[in-house]
Amino acid sequence: MNGAHGQAGNPVCDLIDRINGAVGRGVAWCALALVAVQFVAVLQRYVFGVGWIWIEESIVYIHATLFMAGAAYTLLHEGHVRVDIFYAQATVRQRAWVDLLGTVVFLWPVAGLIIVKAWPYVAASWAVLEGSPETSGIPAVFLLKSLLLVFAGLIALQGLSMAAAAWAVIGDGSAADGPGGGGAGGGRP
Repeated sequence: MNGAHGQAGNPVCDLIDRINGAVGRGVAWCALALVAVQFVAVLQRYVFGVGWIWIEESIVYIHATLFMAGAAYTLLHEGHVRVDIFYAQATVRQRAWVDLLGTVVFLWPVAGLIIVKAWPYVAASWAVLEGSPETSGIPAVFLLKSLLLVFAGLIALQGLSMAAAAWAVIGDGSAADGPGGGGAGGGRP
């Protein structure tokens, strides 16, 4: 798989891109589930006048899974918001430098901080198999909290793929003068 970063041929980057691609395509189904469960919750409450706590809580679980596990997929396909003041006019090599420095200076430190700070929080939740404080709630808060580590880990891995792709572009002298076209790889697949 080539990925959005154009690192075809690097087996580690290809593997990371495939993992995040598969995770992203899998959690995309959470969007449909979220709409369906929210519809059921609204129907229950406003048509039948009843509500089930586990349905209300499942909306939070699905929403968290969609965004936390899907963030690296969005990064893979350059879907995150970017301030394009300089990036839009930059050459491919300049964009590669921005991608590399952004990954090293911002993405990895933030992902590392999330892992370091979330680890004891998640471990404590797993130690007691923390469940919902509500009697009829979902008994899997420990899984919900684990999404913090999943998010940081997948983002950090995707950063590795991005950094490797950027480094390859920086090392390739032929990419220095061409206009940019989307990330260190020069465009989306």
